[in-house]
Amino acid sequence: MVTDAATEHRTAHVPQWKIDEIESIKQLVSKYSVVGVAGIRDIPAKQLQEMRRNMKDVVKIRIYRNNLIHRALDESGSDLSPIGSSVGDQTALIFTELNPFKLFSLLKSSKTEAPIRAGAIAPADITVEGGPTSFAPGPIVGDLQNAGIPARIDKGKVVIRETKVVAHAGEAVSRALSEMLTRLEIYPMTVGFDLRSVYDNGTILEADALDIDEAKYASDIATATTGAFNLAIVIAYPTPVTIPTLLSKAASDARNLAINSAIPAPAIIDLLLSKAQSSAIALAVSITDPEALGESLQELLMAGAEAAAGEGVEEAVSATEAETEETAPEEKGEGEGEEKEEEAAEGLGLLFG
Repeated sequence: MVTDAATEHRTAHVPQWKIDEIESIKQLVSKYSVVGVAGIRDIPAKQLQEMRRNMKDVVKIRIYRNNLIHRALDESGSDLSPIGSSVGDQTALIFTELNPFKLFSLLKSSKTEAPIRAGAIAPADITVEGGPTSFAPGPIVGDLQNAGIPARIDKGKVVIRETKVVAHAGEAVSRALSEMLTRLEIYPMTVGFDLRSVYDNGTILEADALDIDEAKYASDIATATTGAFNLAIVIAYPTPVTIPTLLSKAASDARNLAINSAIPAPAIIDLLLSKAQSSAIALAVSITDPEALGESLQELLMAGAEAAAGEGVEEAVSATEAETEETAPEEKGEGEGEEKEEEAAEGLGLLFG
């Protein structure tokens, strides 16, 4: 085997630990189907270790020098090389079998609030709310004012006089303000793994393609499903999902058509007869000459009138009884009751002779 002299010379001067790390990366790349590149700048060491522990069962996180990562990716295959463009600044490699979207969601949810360091750039406007603090009166008032936070002593307490934006987005934070924000337990920074790109079985996905609003996505799918179902019903498109509704709709439409067309089908004959009877009665009622009506119609109309009158009498009796119960005295004398009975008997005598 012929070896290039320049390659031998270069390899001879590469420390063994670098060769070992490159091999370690290559082994992990071959073992896991999903490889992610994430930024770790500004993550405090303590929080970094805690996040690694919390996710150790589903992801393996390794931190290497960037030049070793590039070397390992290049040697691992041409399809992995593109994610090397995401390697820069402070970088970690993430190895997992998770779906890339689940990986992005997991890393996003693992982010935590953190104090802002002196000299760091404010990611957004930093606001200090006015009101009392937990500080006892003392030099703290001067420290707050030096940090640009208006403060005074009121009734034995240190009070921030007004709500104020102490740093605008994009501005560097001074040491005095950084220290006071930490003492006030105001943590403007959100730190965590910043996933830049992911290799998934030959496919490279960038972070913006992985950042999905799951609630909106689910809502969009539900809306699309409902719209597709309604369209299929309107155009009578048969599918296993729409067939039961289409059959029900067809049966209902056929029934209504048969009724409106007076088709004497066995299933609707009772309804047709009932409809015909109602129409006949309505027509008979509008006829003013009784002689023009047959005996059966006259009897039917009389029966209907008696039934209506009976219902009216029952309603009147019920109303009278209710009124009587409300207005009747609670107690009656014995003599008064006898007089009422005699008057009632006399009234009946006059009626019937």
